[in-house]
Amino acid sequence: MSSDDRNLLASGRVATRLPAQDLERARRFYSERLGLEPVDERPGGLLYRCGGVDFALFRSTGASPGTFTQMGWEVDDIDTVVTELRGRGVVFEEVDLPGFRTRGGIAEIDGNYPSKGARGERAVWFRDSEGNMLGIGEPVV
Repeated sequence: MSSDDRNLLASGRVATRLPAQDLERARRFYSERLGLEPVDERPGGLLYRCGGVDFALFRSTGASPGTFTQMGWEVDDIDTVVTELRGRGVVFEEVDLPGFRTRGGIAEIDGNYPSKGARGERAVWFRDSEGNMLGIGEPVV
């Protein structure tokens, strides 16, 4: 097998798919809380685009466990984003574990993957209206 055969997906685009039991409720959450509007809509799904990358909400009878980060955004100023989203009613998770604690909803993560920052990242997590766990991170350089 040549290296080209093994890297079939390396040049493909990646897109996140998030389940929604109530697509209209999810649309309202993403619009009112996150300020996002779909770029395309089809029966059973909504397509969003952020920073040139797509993610879709799809109607599903299944529910997300919300126990892990399913999608995340990387931002330049997490303090401003958190303040704005809190003002729109987004509730951020508080975490208090050994070596990992949020303060005011924001965690300082030293050199931890998936951070692109040389010294780690600052991060927050929240759930959407469908229970999907979403994250926001700011690399610390």
